[in-house]
Amino acid sequence: MIITSDEKKLHHELAYIGLRAQATAVGLLQLTIELRRAKAIDQPAVDRIKAAIANEISLAAPRSITPEDYRRDIVARLDRLFAGDEPVGPAEALSFGAPDDPTI
Repeated sequence: MIITSDEKKLHHELAYIGLRAQATAVGLLQLTIELRRAKAIDQPAVDRIKAAIANEISLAAPRSITPEDYRRDIVARLDRLFAGDEPVGPAEALSFGAPDDPTI
């Protein structure tokens, strides 16, 4: 995984203006699904969108998990979200390989 300087710049710009809202993510997810269903974009385009999202999220990988494991978890979750198999929930509910016990 190679994170470009443009991706890092965008990461900081989005964080600065507060575009990390769950509503924005849900809107992007729904828009992508609708465009794919309408055949306005192809699967490689959807894959590039998911890769861009995974790259952005990977910039904030916790040190307690390897970057490879973290990215693999992110990609798996994105695949389920874009397939409509998993609802978008609160970020706090994501464990990213952590034990299920919230007291740990």
